[in-house]
Amino acid sequence: MYQARGEKHWFIPDGYIPPDSTGALTSHESVCVLNCSTEEALIRFTIFFEDREPMEDILVVVQGRRTKHIRTSSLMKDGAPIPVGVPYAIELFSDIPIIVQYSRLDSTQAENTLMSTMAYPLK
Repeated sequence: MYQARGEKHWFIPDGYIPPDSTGALTSHESVCVLNCSTEEALIRFTIFFEDREPMEDILVVVQGRRTKHIRTSSLMKDGAPIPVGVPYAIELFSDIPIIVQYSRLDSTQAENTLMSTMAYPLK
């Protein structure tokens, strides 16, 4: 019998898509989702900003027993992406438990930087 793994509600407080890149790698961020369930997960993203209203109800589906690496630059609301060079935070709410990790590749300098951390789950 399947036992739920993960949580339904997650937060990532530090988001920032670097506006520049050097070399062959493009600076980017990814929200990495692991869905251990046999059911698909329907995830609603809310993007918060310092100086404007949030981008709400951005829907992403992750199939059952799959992982999905969601580039934050691909998240859109009414055709508008998250702006580059602007700090933001992410709230995710899934209809089933999932596991969430966050990664940033910063290639603004010749010495690339990769940062990865687990998102904060709310029980």
